[in-house]
Order: sequence, then C-alpha cells, then structure tokens
Amino acid sequence: MKISFCLITLNEEANLARCLGSCQGLADEFVVVDSGSSDATLAIASKFGARCVHQNWLGYVGQKNHALSLASNEWVFSLDADEELSPELREEVDRLRSQQDPPSEVSGFSMPRCVLYEGRWIRHGDWYPDRLTRIFRRSRARFAGGKVHERLELEGPVQSLSGDLYHHSFRDRADHWARGEKYARLWAETQAETGRRAGPLDPFGHAAFRWFRGFVLKRGFLDGALGLTIANYSAREVFLKYRLLRRLGN
Repeated sequence: MKISFCLITLNEEANLARCLGSCQGLADEFVVVDSGSSDATLAIASKFGARCVHQNWLGYVGQKNHALSLASNEWVFSLDADEELSPELREEVDRLRSQQDPPSEVSGFSMPRCVLYEGRWIRHGDWYPDRLTRIFRRSRARFAGGKVHERLELEGPVQSLSGDLYHHSFRDRADHWARGEKYARLWAETQAETGRRAGPLDPFGHAAFRWFRGFVLKRGFLDGALGLTIANYSAREVFLKYRLLRRLGN
C-alpha cells in the first residue's frame, strides 16, 4: 500500500519540519502545494524530498483538491503543516503500508486529532477526539465546502485508527482569537452567499449552546482552567459568526 502525503502551505517554516519529520519512512512521496511562501517553507520541503508546486490561492477547498490531483498514488494522507503523527499513529500507518491494499470496499481511515494548547494536550470538550478521515482513496474523494472549514466527501466505508494526529494549532491566546475572528468572518460570508440569515437572538442562543456543549456535555471541565478558556473562546467565536451573518443580511 503506497501513500502520498499531501499538504498545502503558506509560510509554514515554524511547523513544516516537525510535520514532515513525523512522516519520514512512511511517505512514498510528499506533495506540497504552496501559494507563495516568502520564508524557508520551500527549502524545508525540499530537504525532505517533497515535490513542490506553486499554486495561487484557490481557497482551502480548491487548494486541497489541487494537491490531491497531483498525487501519484491512489492512497493519500491529507495533512496540515501544523499537524504531526503521534508515535502510535505512525505504527498504525506503518502496518497499513506493510500489508496488501485494504479490501476494495474500504475507502478510508479516520483518526482522532489532539490539540496542544498552552503546553497541554486537550482530551475533552469540542476539541477531542475530533475524529477526521485523513487517509483515503483519492479516486473516491473530494474536498467541498465554503471559504473555511472544508470537509472531505468520500464514497464508501471508513475504518477507524486509534493513534492521535497531533495538532499544534495556536501560538498563544492572541493567535487563537485572531483565527477565531478570521474563521467567523469567512463562515458568515459563505452562509450569506447561500441566502442564510440570522435572527436577533441567534448569536446569543448559538453561543450559549456551544459553551454548554463543549464545557458540560463533552466534559471540557475535565481539562480544568484551559477547558473553560477553550469553551469561552468557542462561544465567543460562535457569537461573532452569527452577529456578522446578521449584519450581512441587513
């Protein structure tokens, strides 16, 4: 079973070596689609033997689909540059590669993703297990969605892996909120373009539900003070999403 590891990048020198290093010995090829990095991203990718292709930004969906189209193998592992394979996940992927191709009806493999936040791995709340299908047959797959939070559309059953995909997502709380503002704006713009509208109580109701779901129902409280911080930021982002959508609809 040969696997192409596909990534999209833009100024990822702080993350890329860690990401590609965690995949060494597992990747039959690295495909890196870069949208114009001005730092050492391409030099780092080249050190790992990656095939680097420039593509002006097409949006998350377009950029990731372009990366899939460049893969030489049927099986693809779609990664973000700020992600890293845990030792347990490496072992599982290595076992997959050492076997013959999975049964033809199997289209992909999912795995839990675990976020490192302020020096701690977050294992409860909305952030965990955050199970994602990242290994899949590219002939049965495509990315879809709006300007943000692309989703994988895959035909056929998916099997589960247990090893974590580590996610080094935020430098600090300022970076956390800056991304929250960006994603809220892109989400609101996408929804407004489809004709969706928000009522006056939607920001409050959706934000309250997100906080309750993450901190209580999904036991974010077990992550202590950081669990509370994450629940608060998540609710704040949801409030902003619906407030912006309401403004766009007026």
